[in-house]
Amino acid sequence: MTALRHPNYRLWFWGQIVSLFGMWMQSTALGFLVFELTGSPAYLGLVGFAAGVPTWLFMLYAGVIADRVPRRALLIVTQAVMMALAFVIAALTFLHWIQPWHILVLSLLLGTANAFEAPARQSFILEMVSAEDMTNAIALNSAMFNTAMAVGPMAGGLIYAFFGPAWCFTINGLSFVAVIVALKRMKLAPFTPKPHRTSALADLKEGLAFVASHPLIRTIIGLVGAVSLFGISFATLFPAWAVDVLHGDARTNGYLQSARGLGALTAALLIASLGRFRFRGKLLTFGTFALPAAVAAFALTRWTPLALVLVFGSGVSHILIFNLSNALVQTQSPDALRGRVMSVYALIFFGLMPLAALAVGVTAERIGQSGAVLIGAGAMLAAAAGIAVSMPHLRRQP
Repeated sequence: MTALRHPNYRLWFWGQIVSLFGMWMQSTALGFLVFELTGSPAYLGLVGFAAGVPTWLFMLYAGVIADRVPRRALLIVTQAVMMALAFVIAALTFLHWIQPWHILVLSLLLGTANAFEAPARQSFILEMVSAEDMTNAIALNSAMFNTAMAVGPMAGGLIYAFFGPAWCFTINGLSFVAVIVALKRMKLAPFTPKPHRTSALADLKEGLAFVASHPLIRTIIGLVGAVSLFGISFATLFPAWAVDVLHGDARTNGYLQSARGLGALTAALLIASLGRFRFRGKLLTFGTFALPAAVAAFALTRWTPLALVLVFGSGVSHILIFNLSNALVQTQSPDALRGRVMSVYALIFFGLMPLAALAVGVTAERIGQSGAVLIGAGAMLAAAAGIAVSMPHLRRQP
């Protein structure tokens, strides 16, 4: 775990893992609360869509901002906004005033904060670690994210069942204190703004032109888009799936989310333990085929223990894809453009998720949840095969 040798990264690691634990508790509780209030899989998709709309509106501009201002300051501001939103939704729920439209509005605001946070967070890594430890740091970032995904939803499901959703939102709000304190304690090199003789629009065009002209980065970002659109959207249906297909409750929803997180954590720790390995392309390609296989099998399963195993497998696969894609894109990007390149990456990664959530929710409402999940798995398999045939160079990436 070479990245943990860097003091700033150690602060980031422990602060983030606490914050992410709270975030996954909130995410799990919010989905089940929406389903309790509406009884509609389509509304689950609508909430996911609302959270993602700001990605399309602001993400690319946020990448320009991340290259122009101190990234630590930008991260502190966005974390503070997300903390305030968590307390607002907790108060509405405690007072029994919460309505579905409140959740839509708060999801939209939370998505706006995420749109500005994501490029700064992605490009902040190289301010905390050396370039040779970047892949390890990305893997550890994923490990902390997925440790929280493994534990947070299970805890959220139990707290929801025994104490109610408001406490999940309150705990999430308090958890942001850890990452804000960690960011403030870091000893970073002074930020030196680069002279900007061009407009933000010109900077944005420069970043887009670089991505468009780089075949490997272009292909990897396309792959990430396919996974966001087809490969992981089935998780949007977990609250409805837990009740309608597996005949469970809020705890079942938490178990599904946690199984996915545990699989993702396993993959992240595997990548981190390999250190500076040189077969990222092969491992990435394996993940692109394993993911649709696991999702298709999940769509046909009605037994909860087997469903959890298959969700675990999907978690392993999608982290192999996302972690290795992230590392390859960053290593191929020059320092001066990294924030903008990662904003394009984040735009595709996060921006297609709301469209996928809306589509899978509406499709599930019309043809059934299993059919909707199978369609996504088939599309992901087709995308993986197309990339494997058209871009064999990807498999040879060290």
